[in-house]
Amino acid sequence: MLLRTDPWRDFDRLAARLFGEDTATPWAPVDAYRHGDVFTLLFDLPGVDPASLDVTVERNELRVEGERKWPGPEGEVQVLMRERPYGRFSRRLFVSDNLDTEHMTADYENGVLTVRIPMREAAKPRRIEVTTHGATPAIDVAATES
Repeated sequence: MLLRTDPWRDFDRLAARLFGEDTATPWAPVDAYRHGDVFTLLFDLPGVDPASLDVTVERNELRVEGERKWPGPEGEVQVLMRERPYGRFSRRLFVSDNLDTEHMTADYENGVLTVRIPMREAAKPRRIEVTTHGATPAIDVAATES
């Protein structure tokens, strides 16, 4: 239901290496699971202002964008260690047509963005009742009793 591949990811990594950005720490790591008829995505976004988050869906692409600002003082600062990523980020995931993006929800709590996407009604498994239309039985019961 969810496609893990992002065709732009390798291009983004190459561009980051060419321009000297650190790519060791992934931006917005995500976990995904299905429980019943709902797919849940959990994005780790500690320190991100919820007002900077933008969750959009267009066709089959779910995009999560935001910004984590540098918490230190402005101006000349001697940075002794910097392992956490700062700045704007964008994460794209491709979702199946079987998911109902019209009814998806997004909540942000304790640094985790939770996106829930239910399955479309048409994609849910359903039982089909088998009916007969006055067909005669294959074996004539009266004929077998004599």
